[in-house]
Amino acid sequence: MKKLTILFFIFFVALFLPRVVFASSPEELQAKIQQYETKISELKQEETSLSKQISIFNSNIELSKLRIETVGLAIDKLETEINELAGEIEKLEVLLTKRLELMLHRIPETYKRQQTSNFGVLFFSSNVSDFISRLKYMNRIQEENSQLLVQLKATQNNFGERKETREKKKVQQENLKKEQENEKKKLDQQKMAKQKLLEQTKNSETTYQTMLSYARNELLAIQTILAGGGEEAEVRAVNKGNTIANVIIGDSCNSSGTHLHFMITKSLGSGYTPHNPFTYLTNVAFKNCSGSYCGSSDQDSFNPSGSWNWPLDPEITLTQGYGYTSAIKNGSVPYDFHDGIDIQGANLSVKAVQDGVLFRGFYHGFYKLKPCNLPYVRVKHKDSDISTFYLHVYSN
Repeated sequence: MKKLTILFFIFFVALFLPRVVFASSPEELQAKIQQYETKISELKQEETSLSKQISIFNSNIELSKLRIETVGLAIDKLETEINELAGEIEKLEVLLTKRLELMLHRIPETYKRQQTSNFGVLFFSSNVSDFISRLKYMNRIQEENSQLLVQLKATQNNFGERKETREKKKVQQENLKKEQENEKKKLDQQKMAKQKLLEQTKNSETTYQTMLSYARNELLAIQTILAGGGEEAEVRAVNKGNTIANVIIGDSCNSSGTHLHFMITKSLGSGYTPHNPFTYLTNVAFKNCSGSYCGSSDQDSFNPSGSWNWPLDPEITLTQGYGYTSAIKNGSVPYDFHDGIDIQGANLSVKAVQDGVLFRGFYHGFYKLKPCNLPYVRVKHKDSDISTFYLHVYSN
């Protein structure tokens, strides 16, 4: 009966006590990171679908979690090393103080003895044996002082090296903490981007494919216009600051909402090659809503460095930047380069950014499986090979 009671107690403890979970080693975490990186690479080769994009999001989320854990282990390791160094430094400081005090005590005594010449030693010696003993003693004192000086110097060097090593590790630790914080922000952004995509598509593959179809049609329209395939008519000469169009409100041909797609180009044969608008535009009051949410750290760059005024009145709201954008990274669009910027302004009036000749144009496209005309205007800049394009607008 007693044995049964003991066995029951052991079973009860094993059942209800919390399980001990051992943290993964850095090597195990690195192996898992490699697995997810490989999985993401393989997923990107598959045909575009909502399930694929969600899998990429999930894999990136797990990858960020693993990186956060890996950096956390490195931070903890450095914390242990810093604490150990602090203990060593404390011991060395005590040892250094003692050796310094001993040295300061022995120096005056040694100095006094050094004032006694060999003749004086001989004078105070009772016999030859005593004289030799006194000389040996003085020599030993000098040797001990030399050794003590060497030890003192070594302790000082060791103390300095330990302090320098500790400071370096503190810097490493701070850098890792910043890296971990950035990875945590990235994790939050990935979760938000996934949630945003699920909300936009209502977790429907059909809705997602429809969204991609709209984006592909807009991309085709823009590429055709840049290739010189738009139908245009010359309107008039304009000066910079003149109102040349108005942004269309709501959905329109190849546009899913109110915005201006603005491009700066240079002539290339019968077509045009896009350039970064931020190189030409001046600083302005703005709000960056190009990432997971307005003001998120995964937003596209907004770094104007030119002198031209903007085509819309500020405050400017950026919904997609130039080049390799956040929307491309998270799979919201089916292209790998954005050739202009998508913006909104304080009102709908669109203005010429430089003097030139205004052209009214449109492209015969498709929107929601129906034929449509994408309207735009172009200004060929005066005495220049530059043209600016303003898409999703009614011309004046």
